[in-house]
Amino acid sequence: MLRPFYFAFICAPAPLRGGAPATSRTPAPRRMKRIWDSIQRGYLRIIGPIGDWLVRRRVHPNTITTIGTLCTVIGGIIYATGHIRTAGWFLGLTAFFDVLDGTVARRTGRSSTFGAFYDSTLDRVSDGAVLGGLVYFYAFNPRYSSHVMLLVTLLGLVGAYMTSYTRARAEALGVDAKVGVLQRPERVTLLSAPQAFFGLALGGWVLAAIILLLTVTAWITVVQRFIAVHAATQPLVPSPAETPLEESAASNGAAPANSSTPPALSRHVIS
Repeated sequence: MLRPFYFAFICAPAPLRGGAPATSRTPAPRRMKRIWDSIQRGYLRIIGPIGDWLVRRRVHPNTITTIGTLCTVIGGIIYATGHIRTAGWFLGLTAFFDVLDGTVARRTGRSSTFGAFYDSTLDRVSDGAVLGGLVYFYAFNPRYSSHVMLLVTLLGLVGAYMTSYTRARAEALGVDAKVGVLQRPERVTLLSAPQAFFGLALGGWVLAAIILLLTVTAWITVVQRFIAVHAATQPLVPSPAETPLEESAASNGAAPANSSTPPALSRHVIS
């Protein structure tokens, strides 16, 4: 589901190694996370009374997740009809559902494995609904129909699913793949905030540029996650200092001192 608008780029001081302090930029993902955390805390304070009411009423978190997804699907339909600015505002104003489901789940003690699975699955429905609405817009809108933008939006749709899939598959293998220039908070921002403020400004070129940016960065993120998982799953290479000892032991007809694996099976250990 859609989260609130995520914006952030700040600078922070950092000391030079072994020298006097100097000013430098912190890594972009860290800046984004820090700003997003501060925005989230402020947003939670704003919607706190709504959360309190839902907790008192014992509303189930999955119900909140479902309502939020339905709102996102409606936003995708509004995109498809060509009312881009209206869809942007609608998605932004209904984004609190995505924050409330987790908050209510924790406060009522209803956090569960199935709840996490349900929320993640409906997130994919939300992504498909919004981008699917834009695909329809570029396919059938009489004024803004474009084969090029239709292809770009389709690639963005596939890229959005691939960014989520690569992370989920990596985590299933025990590898952390929370890397990339475009994770879900940034993707959701591009799908809502700019449209709310600009709509079809400059003859639709603002929307086209945003979708192009989303598509390119989504696929860059996919490649970054492939690289991260590949690096994390490579076998450890023995250090040069250990090699002479092993060769010396082999020349004397003895097995390496720390080897506990039978020679016949040693080549299968890291496959």
